[in-house]
Amino acid sequence: MKRIYLLLATVMLSLHCISSENTGRFSGISSNTGIFRDLGAGVSLGTGGLGIDLSTHVTGYVRLRAGVDYMPEFTVPMNFGLESYTDNGGVNTNNFSNLQNYMKRLSGIDVDDNVAIDGKPHICNFKFLVDVYPFKGKGWRVTAGFYWGSRKIATARNTIEEMPSLLAVNIYNNFYDYFMETDFYETPIYQDYYLDPFLVEDIRAQLEGQGRMGIHIGDFKDGRPYMMKPDTDGMVKANAFVNAFRPYVGLGYTTPICGCDSRFKFDVDCGIMMWGGSPEIITHDGVNMGKDLVNIRGKIGDYVDIANSLKVYPMVSVRFSYTIF
Repeated sequence: MKRIYLLLATVMLSLHCISSENTGRFSGISSNTGIFRDLGAGVSLGTGGLGIDLSTHVTGYVRLRAGVDYMPEFTVPMNFGLESYTDNGGVNTNNFSNLQNYMKRLSGIDVDDNVAIDGKPHICNFKFLVDVYPFKGKGWRVTAGFYWGSRKIATARNTIEEMPSLLAVNIYNNFYDYFMETDFYETPIYQDYYLDPFLVEDIRAQLEGQGRMGIHIGDFKDGRPYMMKPDTDGMVKANAFVNAFRPYVGLGYTTPICGCDSRFKFDVDCGIMMWGGSPEIITHDGVNMGKDLVNIRGKIGDYVDIANSLKVYPMVSVRFSYTIF
């Protein structure tokens, strides 16, 4: 990010040198003297995504911009291993083949020991920005305003191919809980039929050594492992949230693209969007991964660390516009 800012600073300095030789022509200040006498349409590309907007000058020194920024969806693949864990918090990484056999007998599904999860951004913002040009005949400006959009900015969930394995995990976990927690001496398995107590004890002895199944994402701060289990739909999910209203402040530069027609303009913007501190990454079972967990494993651990460091979101963009009238 520092390199991006340095590059933009170099671009702005170069544009300033050009504007010094073409004072007045290379200016963001409108030549019209009335209020709302011009209308511009622009397209932009930057860290906020692809954008379209309309702009107009309120005065010769103040320009308003309103539009929409959209981040095209792309997929970030992640992988986690299925593991077993016991009530005392232990994680067993060596008995998966035994559990595969159990789940095969219970569900008829060949369970994969690896779960593929896809992360995707979901960013679409309305924006309203006010550009102030403090220097007459210069394209430098200060910009303030806001972005507004959905609180959810990203999702992560298992791929469709993993659903059979995760459904099998649910079947096994329910089977485990049923046998380990039900009093079969008092509770019939069906109508007036009771299980043989010796059979129950034998099954419990086998299951107790295996434990439940889940995805070891990381650890709680007290040292207990966090084992993510599929929800009732056989899915594992997480969503990232920020504030819906996001103030923006930044600096920019505006200049005509060519000297022959000043209606075509080029803008550079560099600022910060204040989205309410670090994004909250909440799993389907209510765990806040950024606040509740430590030692998060794999790529998702790197992504959570990045998210925790982004108290504000850096906005860097270039814009091309045309003054319609």
